[in-house]
Amino acid sequence: MDISVRIKRLDPTVELPSYAYTGDAGLDLRANESVEIKPHERALISTGLAIALPDGYAGFVQPRSGMALKRGLSIANTPGLIDAHYRGELKIICVNLDPHEAIQIEHGERIAQLVIQAVPAVTLIETDELDETDRGAGGFGSSGAK
Repeated sequence: MDISVRIKRLDPTVELPSYAYTGDAGLDLRANESVEIKPHERALISTGLAIALPDGYAGFVQPRSGMALKRGLSIANTPGLIDAHYRGELKIICVNLDPHEAIQIEHGERIAQLVIQAVPAVTLIETDELDETDRGAGGFGSSGAK
């Protein structure tokens, strides 16, 4: 299913997000500034973009796997959530997970990806009992992970 999403360049020089390959789920987001992130530090990086997601959709900002593997760059609140009614600038909270090397982010560099998904409105129904399942109340590792 295709949807149309309005996007605004807050800086007329920024490149619009795009898919690297046909069929990709994530649109590449680029840094709109140059930043050095020291080991284990965080930085809020501007994209120079704002979007208008339609009702019933949300944007999820996620790390790029290549940047994570090669340089230790991740997103502190991954996935970052963009609600349908947010109209401010998209900014990315990047974190350097490398214990020794600083990461230099260059203006225009692809630093994250944006996945837009349909999200249902949920009505919570309070109850005294929940149905039984195979897993039950078992937490992390209860499915056999040791």
